[in-house]
Amino acid sequence: MPDKVDREITLDLVRVTEAAALTSSLHLGMGDKNAVDQAAVDAMRGMLDYIEIKGTVIIGEGEKDEAPMLYIGEKVGTWAEDDEEYDIAVDPIDGTRLVAYGLPNAISVMTLAEKGKLAYLPTFYSYKLAVGPELRGYWILEVLLEKI
Repeated sequence: MPDKVDREITLDLVRVTEAAALTSSLHLGMGDKNAVDQAAVDAMRGMLDYIEIKGTVIIGEGEKDEAPMLYIGEKVGTWAEDDEEYDIAVDPIDGTRLVAYGLPNAISVMTLAEKGKLAYLPTFYSYKLAVGPELRGYWILEVLLEKI
């Protein structure tokens, strides 16, 4: 990836997940799982559209239960002519029920990879582990995955 991406997009991605988490917290403890999810999705989508990328959601959230979602194939970012293309995986709030009932341990997550480098996982629930290229092929990853 070019240095421009490393410097500028990293903090933008933090702001995206931060916006989703903070906005969903407005519904903390109110018992409305769909309101939590909708707030997180709207915040994440809105923030993603400010980032200077051509982004495509490869792994989204919502299809399994018709919840509000960033859907698979959705285009996000500014899509300017000179923007880099990326694949994106998102879960605006993993633990919507936790937020709805005022419980701990919910999280907003996303990852971004160069176009074609992120595989679609056709399951709703799976163990996920993302690492940089410097960890590719290390045996410790196989050991960790076996313990899950």
